[in-house]
Amino acid sequence: MKVQMYMMLLLAFIISSCSNSETQPRSIEDFNFNWKFIKGEHSSAETLSYNDTSWEDVRLPHDWSILAGYQKENTAASTGFSEGGIGWYRKEFQVPKTDEGKAIWIEFDGIYNNAAVWINGTKLGFRPNGYASFSYDLTEHLNYGENNVVAVRVDHTAYVDSRWYTGSGIYRDVRLVKTSKVHIPQWGVRVTTPNVDKSRASVHFESKVVGANDNVEIETQILDGNGTQVAYGKTDVLAEGNKGILTLNVENPSLWGIQTPNLYTAIISIKHNGALVDKVTQEFGIRKFRFDSNKGFFLNGENVKIKGVNLHHDAGAVGAAANKATWEYRISKLKSIGVNAVRMAHNPHSPLLMEVCDEMGILVMNEFFDEWHNPKAKSVNHLGDNAAGDAISKGYSDIFFEWAEKDLKTLIQRDFNHPSVIMWSIGNEIEWTFPHYSKTYSEVEGEIKEYKDPPTYDLSKIKPVFDRLTGGVDSLSIVAHKLSKWVKEEDTTRPVVCGSVRPTIAFASGYADAVDVLGLNYRAIDYDVAHKAFPEKCLLGSENWVAYSEWKAALERDFIPGIFVWTGFAYLGEAGPWPRKGLNISLFDFAGFKNPRGHFFECLWKEDPKVYMVTTPASDSEFSFTEKEGWKFDIQYTPPPVWNKLRLWEWYKVNEHWNYDDNEPIVVQTYTNCEEAELFLNGKSLGKQALADFKEEDNIIKWLVPHQKGELKVIGYNNGKKADEYTLLTTSKPTSIKLDIDKPSLKANNYDIAHVYVTLYDETGNKVTNANEDITFHVSEGADLVAVDNGWEMNVNPHNTNKVQTHKGRALAIIRSKGNPGTVTVTAKMGDIKSNVLSLSIE
Repeated sequence: MKVQMYMMLLLAFIISSCSNSETQPRSIEDFNFNWKFIKGEHSSAETLSYNDTSWEDVRLPHDWSILAGYQKENTAASTGFSEGGIGWYRKEFQVPKTDEGKAIWIEFDGIYNNAAVWINGTKLGFRPNGYASFSYDLTEHLNYGENNVVAVRVDHTAYVDSRWYTGSGIYRDVRLVKTSKVHIPQWGVRVTTPNVDKSRASVHFESKVVGANDNVEIETQILDGNGTQVAYGKTDVLAEGNKGILTLNVENPSLWGIQTPNLYTAIISIKHNGALVDKVTQEFGIRKFRFDSNKGFFLNGENVKIKGVNLHHDAGAVGAAANKATWEYRISKLKSIGVNAVRMAHNPHSPLLMEVCDEMGILVMNEFFDEWHNPKAKSVNHLGDNAAGDAISKGYSDIFFEWAEKDLKTLIQRDFNHPSVIMWSIGNEIEWTFPHYSKTYSEVEGEIKEYKDPPTYDLSKIKPVFDRLTGGVDSLSIVAHKLSKWVKEEDTTRPVVCGSVRPTIAFASGYADAVDVLGLNYRAIDYDVAHKAFPEKCLLGSENWVAYSEWKAALERDFIPGIFVWTGFAYLGEAGPWPRKGLNISLFDFAGFKNPRGHFFECLWKEDPKVYMVTTPASDSEFSFTEKEGWKFDIQYTPPPVWNKLRLWEWYKVNEHWNYDDNEPIVVQTYTNCEEAELFLNGKSLGKQALADFKEEDNIIKWLVPHQKGELKVIGYNNGKKADEYTLLTTSKPTSIKLDIDKPSLKANNYDIAHVYVTLYDETGNKVTNANEDITFHVSEGADLVAVDNGWEMNVNPHNTNKVQTHKGRALAIIRSKGNPGTVTVTAKMGDIKSNVLSLSIE
């Protein structure tokens, strides 16, 4: 009886194993855990027998620069006063003997930078580009049934190799993939939707197969968002190119769009000699889009104005080591104020961010390079000093000709199937590194006030000067055409774009001819003259000041598809002098708190009625008022040693409180999309004003008010009816602390993130928005306190701690789940004052 039971169990196990093998021939292992790390150079650290027991235990993603904290010495302003150096990573793992005969490879989403990778002492390769995703085949180098070690050496010795914060280390995800020898390689499936309308869509698949070129069949299923099969087909692999080509029709498709980011899942199964040998899933969206040189941008047949932002790849307190939950948090913030597009400035971003953009309905401009073969200047002490020497600033330009084609095509292959991606940018402000562009501009334009007066687009005046200065040969234009050609070799479904700062010269040199859409960086003044001179060329605001005039210029012109303001979130680097670690010239600060300009642009980009209010002492304000002349604006440029034009990127000097001296004259700015606003001081009306009276200038309703303690309230009206209100109160010192959280539960997956917000209150229960108080957090077992922040660009205290000082009366703690279900409590203290207790469910 026991033997019979044993045989039945054995048979059940075999059937189950065969069934699992049949349905899951491919495994993808999360390879982010149980790594060892050490800084500095270590001889023989790549070998299998090397003793790494004294190294630090780390998990990925891992950014050693942010974990080391900000430092004034041996760092630089351009890269956020963060350290570089050399770092080593090692991971020991086993592969069972049953995996012999399979194809096994390792995938890295990003290592910054100059990454050399070994397996068991054998060097697999070297990838200098810190933003590139890549993989290596391990199959022939593994010890099956025994220990294996993958080792990675990271060389970020040139710690000022960029104009912004880069991070250091294996700062993105790593995976181990196992499948059959006959399989679909990484990024081997391409999906396009060549014909789309509301009743039917054609979905075209090209699936590459390696390991065999005969007796291979590919089956493809398409599932909708509910998991229901909506199309099915199969095809043989063509010997030429080892591809299976198949077109399926989806009836009444749910289109991918900004408001309805519907996604489909393709399941591609590979059969060899009738047996299932590989299976991959690929998400995609069904959509169509186009740019029109006269009418702008169309998505699924509807004209859409692009309300875009630029984003750098750091995520504030976690540096470059951001997971998917972090990007979900940030993109949801942007969506909440009306943003519908992101420019990935100025390098390939995380695949996880691309997934989030797909899932949340964000259009993407994907960008390859900030510099080509001529380097850009980097700063050491402050923005604009250009003081970084060659040894510490050696960057991508040194390897451009060797790696540009591979890096460009790798990104297209990686991101090809993302419906969010609508264009490929080959470069950002490249003209700055080719002096003959600016020399030509200056010689042609003379005393023109740049950014204020429109330049000439008469090529008969520009080209002779340009040709004389270059001898008729322009390497910028030559390289641009080569880059565009490489893009088209990989993808003919999306336009090529660039961010140009010398568009008049770009038309004369041929640079503009290399791209399908010419992006104009800070050149709204050029829109009309450029369109008149070259009506067939699609134009775009690719980088714009966070200013009303920039949006107004696009809104009033059908031929301008939209803009990308600089920036969506505050970013590390490109700043200084110490302790200014980054630039908060954005809609949201480093911690994700909405800036005043974020409230302002929400009024421009959202239809929901809104009114918001900020204040400034008249003595500090750039606005002044007289009965005779009304409101005037006198810009106050940034004082030395920083570049004085930085003020063009900064917002007005404003406060978000009502704490001043009695009778002190205060300029009150009101941001609204309501027709009228009425201001009340301690219940007394100070009058109504119409937004229309301010639309031609700055779209800001303004009052000059002598300060009185108490309540300042603004009410917005539409059609004479109250639509929204906002209040500022005079407050005293904080006497209590309150914690709030952005989600009630986390997934028990070691990755999910919650954001805990600190708010201070005075004795009367009013929110205090101008206090800096020391806060200490406590998080119980079951979750990790990953980082703290207050959003201030001058905050150079460590993030990987439980202590933070509030800024504007607020602070942030980032909590990450562990792997076990349970309940986690979060508390905080301000001196002896305790907060409320937050309970967070880990499920």
